[in-house]
Amino acid sequence: MKRRDFVKKTTLSSLATIIGAEVVFGSNLIEGYTPIALQDPDPFKLFNKHKDMVVLNNKPWNIEAQAHLLDDKITPNSSMFVRNNGFVPEDIDVKNWTLTIDGESVKNKKVYTLSELKSKFNQHTYQLTLECGGNGRSEFDPPAKGNQWTVGAVHCASWTGVRLGDVLKDAGIKSNAVYIGYHAIDKHLSRDPNKEPISRGCPMSKALQEETLLAFKMNGEDIPLIHGYPLRLVAGGWPASVSGKWVNRISIRDKIHDGTKMTGTAYRIPCKPVAPGSKVKDEDMCIIESMPVKSLITYPKSGAIIKDGKALNIRGHAWAGELKVSKMEFSIDFGVTWNECELDEPANRLAWQHFSAKIYFPQPGYYEVWAKATDSDGKSQPMILPGWNPKGYLNNASHRIAIKVK
Repeated sequence: MKRRDFVKKTTLSSLATIIGAEVVFGSNLIEGYTPIALQDPDPFKLFNKHKDMVVLNNKPWNIEAQAHLLDDKITPNSSMFVRNNGFVPEDIDVKNWTLTIDGESVKNKKVYTLSELKSKFNQHTYQLTLECGGNGRSEFDPPAKGNQWTVGAVHCASWTGVRLGDVLKDAGIKSNAVYIGYHAIDKHLSRDPNKEPISRGCPMSKALQEETLLAFKMNGEDIPLIHGYPLRLVAGGWPASVSGKWVNRISIRDKIHDGTKMTGTAYRIPCKPVAPGSKVKDEDMCIIESMPVKSLITYPKSGAIIKDGKALNIRGHAWAGELKVSKMEFSIDFGVTWNECELDEPANRLAWQHFSAKIYFPQPGYYEVWAKATDSDGKSQPMILPGWNPKGYLNNASHRIAIKVK
């Protein structure tokens, strides 16, 4: 077998960081060989995730939280879901990292270094809610293909970076600009360098929002590798697939971006309601934009047992895509009656909102606590699974937990 004449120091450094020790004879590694320590890695140690996180897939890595892990007001890395489409980049040269702005609708193709982005443009920090479009997919019947997310493919971290709009305006936006598309350095699962694992985007109106960032810090520190280090796009309130990781190029397009997972049925739902199990033509599918209103009870953990006569304090988060949550309610009688929760204002637009309530149960027995959020347009979460769609997107049914009173 052909051996490498040399191995880049950055590659060996990355391997050492992941493995936790120097690869002593790393220069002798066979081309394409993966060290045993990485062939079946422990994702919890590898990505610094909580042991209660649930691995749905390892090629690529897809990991979700459980509801009780999302109790923090600002989600820590340990509880953040992972949604990948390709291989996590291994060779990242931060000193020479650049971001290219190009496309049919850019006036001047521009290339920025990371240091230029940080020094030339004002930096901003926002708490932004990111939710996978397929969060809740496991409940659809007939089943939809894809990662069978339950409720934990959502988080709200604090992101610091520069406004994408400021960078695009600096490069120059032509009047015919319609969309942006992102491109990144993660590798396709086939290892074919001509294929992108994912290349999505958003309309110019979303790209130019104040809260849409090219981020380089998460919760005040460098973004962890698994979440897009050293630079990623963060567009809160829309499917998290819009927020590309490891971004090194943004294209300003004169049409709807046609990159990988932008066409066909990817991140699209039927433009009109369909019967469960129906086949829907590609042309009858519409791109998902703002996510629907939703909420999550993060305390206590489902299955909690309390003493008769004692109050139960619940808490959680609610969010509504581009909108604000205007009301939060709970029910203990399977949705027959509802009681209002205390609801906090968002830290900023597109951040989730925190809710709490004190519940008294009338007698010992089994109960379910159901949660229902209502957005600023008056739309509330459905109590049961919403309209079926072929890819299992946008399940925003009321979250519920089981409680026993003894």
